[in-house]
Amino acid sequence: MMHDRWTRRALLLLAALALTLSGCTTYVTSQVTAFSAWNGGSDATRTFAFKRSPEQSQSIEQSTYEQLVANGLAMHAFRLVEEPQAHYLVGLAYGSRMDTVTVAQPVFYNPWPGPYWGPWNPWGPWGPYQPAYVNQTYPVYSHALGIRITDKAGGKELYNVTARTSGDEPSLVRVMPYLVQSALANFPLANGTVTEIRIPVGKSGGVPNETGAAAAGPGGAPATQGAAGSAPAK
Repeated sequence: MMHDRWTRRALLLLAALALTLSGCTTYVTSQVTAFSAWNGGSDATRTFAFKRSPEQSQSIEQSTYEQLVANGLAMHAFRLVEEPQAHYLVGLAYGSRMDTVTVAQPVFYNPWPGPYWGPWNPWGPWGPYQPAYVNQTYPVYSHALGIRITDKAGGKELYNVTARTSGDEPSLVRVMPYLVQSALANFPLANGTVTEIRIPVGKSGGVPNETGAAAAGPGGAPATQGAAGSAPAK
């Protein structure tokens, strides 16, 4: 019986340690959902221009993100040109939101002075008594980027991909390089693909040295429009 209690305390301590370490990840993980009618085309036809909403047309934030996307598309032989010369139009939607998550965490109470201290006191993780639990609430920030490629001549949608990520980073600006890289990884994805992309955190916000993608099957939905032409996460 005492052995079971010790085992339970050990598992409890390891669970608390795992929760603490989970916030120290060195990767940004994004869920990428793609819908595709991409017909390939040659490198010569991969010219594009950005299509902006009225709110986006004068936005410095918009032009900043467009530069990131243009750099990412260039990795797939796309060339940014003036709209009259463009074969494709590329539209962006992006946004963030904050949620909260509540986690029950153990509190080890020590009513006695030494030698009953540390993890070996009766109320500690190695002691015979159950710890108390308190609910801790933490902010969670969700960020999303949608990239939509259409044929300029006919207006047909050819590729629509959304990347979403959540974590403790409140800034969309800092996360955007990872969202762009995730959204355009393995372009073009098959229609209805849901993929998880992990990109190592870089000192400058993100040129990846490793990208992993694992298909999770068809499903998902494109991001919806939010304020100022942005797509709220999830």
